[in-house]
Amino acid sequence: MNMQTSSVMAPPAPKRLDDLLLSPVMMRDIVLKTMFRKNTNRVSDLARAICLPVPITQELIDMARGQGLMEAMGTLGPAGETSSEMPYQLTDAGKSRALDALTQSEYFGPMPIPLDVYREQIKRQSIRNIQITREQLTGAMGHLVLPPALISNLGPAVSSGRSILMYGPPGNGKSSISNGIRDAMGDKIYVPRAIEYSGQVITVYDPIVHSKAPEDAEDTTSLRRRAQFARRYVLCKRPTVITGGELSLDMLDLVYNPTARTYQAPLQLKSTGGIFIVDDLGRQAEPPQKLVNRWIVPLEESKDILALQSGEKFEVPFDTLVIFSTNFHPNEIFDQAALRRIFFKIKIDGPNQQDFLKIFALVARKKGMQLDEASLVHLLKTKYPTINNIYANYQPVFLIDQMIAVCDFEGIPYKMTPELVDRAWANMFVKDEHIVK
Repeated sequence: MNMQTSSVMAPPAPKRLDDLLLSPVMMRDIVLKTMFRKNTNRVSDLARAICLPVPITQELIDMARGQGLMEAMGTLGPAGETSSEMPYQLTDAGKSRALDALTQSEYFGPMPIPLDVYREQIKRQSIRNIQITREQLTGAMGHLVLPPALISNLGPAVSSGRSILMYGPPGNGKSSISNGIRDAMGDKIYVPRAIEYSGQVITVYDPIVHSKAPEDAEDTTSLRRRAQFARRYVLCKRPTVITGGELSLDMLDLVYNPTARTYQAPLQLKSTGGIFIVDDLGRQAEPPQKLVNRWIVPLEESKDILALQSGEKFEVPFDTLVIFSTNFHPNEIFDQAALRRIFFKIKIDGPNQQDFLKIFALVARKKGMQLDEASLVHLLKTKYPTINNIYANYQPVFLIDQMIAVCDFEGIPYKMTPELVDRAWANMFVKDEHIVK
């Protein structure tokens, strides 16, 4: 059964201050810093800023008042407007404490989730709870022409939530297949805005990585849940992180901002509950073997080891489907020990002639290019023998786009001709030749 949004249990709602499981000093300081930085003076505004219910926010305000760090301003609102809601302001001691706290960490805003609490939410929405059906996987990849055996191999790999290595010649849709796997999942999870470990705050929610679920697409129950857990989590589609040749080992470490003295989660932690795609493996500055060695503990033990600036190391859950994609043969870039740790190895070959023609016809129809039998014969009998009849999935799009560009320039109808085939083919490959300098 596929896991639907409604079956992902929402994080439990905090009912009192003790439920947050954070140190009183940390919570108080975040309140003071938030009031100072956002110039907030009403409980409801402050509650929205720190993503907590109003009653718990009031408890924090009362704590700060008891310590002489905050005071009530009476019932007169800003700019002379009256309001039934009591406004508050920082005392001189409160401002001093806020400034001191900001020198230790610039973090303010949403109250973080303790790491141990987040662990429990990860279990509720684990990617290993998902069961993808053949229909879902086929539907997500309906725009691709794939051999039936490939879906049969991909399905168990995706449903297991284990690592996948896709390999084969370039230009045959490994990246598109990875994206199709992501689209097949289709449900939503709760992503924390920030987590806390050992008094340090690590921001997790990232609008670049995480796609927030539109509120108009949520049912009443979902909206009610969002109100209950007070927005410290963001309801998102299962995340997908895609990296390519730019991936380096330091991108898998905590990102520390020395000026703000704050941490940002590494890419694999941001992809928790989703997919981490390492595209073009072998094109990175780091050797592939070294990159995979970094993943050994996460892949085998479902946990990762991160380190704070102090050098203190700690464990975080690793709940991510890792997809490696490479144009190299696995034996060229990995030793057998590394290959054993990648659970599924799936070869993505180029199409045969029949599938190539099917893809060519689909692309031509989509782009409005009229096919011509003589031109297709010319392509298959004259051009492809020069490259040993090796077909690739990218070639139909490339060739047709080239022909369309010529037609647009020459002002002629979109119709395939042998001459257009020749001109398009000339741009698909570069001849080996010596250039005199």
